Amino acid sequence: MGRGYQCFFRGLVAPTSPYQCVEIAVKLVVGLGNPGAKYAHTRHNVGFMVVDRLARGAGVSLTKRQCNALTGVGSISGHRVCLAKPQSFMNLSGDAVACLARFYRVAPADLLVVYDERDLPAGRVRLRERGSAGGHHGVESIIERLGTNEFPRLRIGIGRPAEMDAVEHVLGSFSAEERPLMEEAMNKAVEAVECALGEGVAAAMNSHNG
Repeated sequence: MGRGYQCFFRGLVAPTSPYQCVEIAVKLVVGLGNPGAKYAHTRHNVGFMVVDRLARGAGVSLTKRQCNALTGVGSISGHRVCLAKPQSFMNLSGDAVACLARFYRVAPADLLVVYDERDLPAGRVRLRERGSAGGHHGVESIIERLGTNEFPRLRIGIGRPAEMDAVEHVLGSFSAEERPLMEEAMNKAVEAVECALGEGVAAAMNSHNG
């Protein structure tokens, strides 16, 4: 488990040491997407959407700007968790993730990245303990900046229509037919993240990859 620090001003209690740093255990959950209203409801931003739902459920406000990401820290499934949405564009997601991992001293095993996956049918959810980027540029950036692919990731299927350009597809909004599937998928993704945090990734894979 990673460890970060919170520092509190001590005023006149100890003038020679004005700050007291308290060690806190932290896990890091990162949703991938692109910043700005233009991309808010696109398929490529499903990682942001899941982190937003996790934040609402945990009563966490994603308003702190840290490491070029919107972040918030709270308790989920009995663990202290930093939720984050990198505010660089997708291809540079690794910069924010690496910065946050250093700040909170999070080991790769305590990082969970949530993102869209074209190689899964729309609405499918798959959790993995490690693996390649599979062509996803945000994950490629994270692997490059961390120097490892040994970190858990939760993939949410958005499908790969043969008749549509790949960029047009990922930067497009869900169709009317897809919306119910994606709503259900995002709810399942939240449950999978909560299970992974509370019971471990292997247990979450067994219960949510069916």
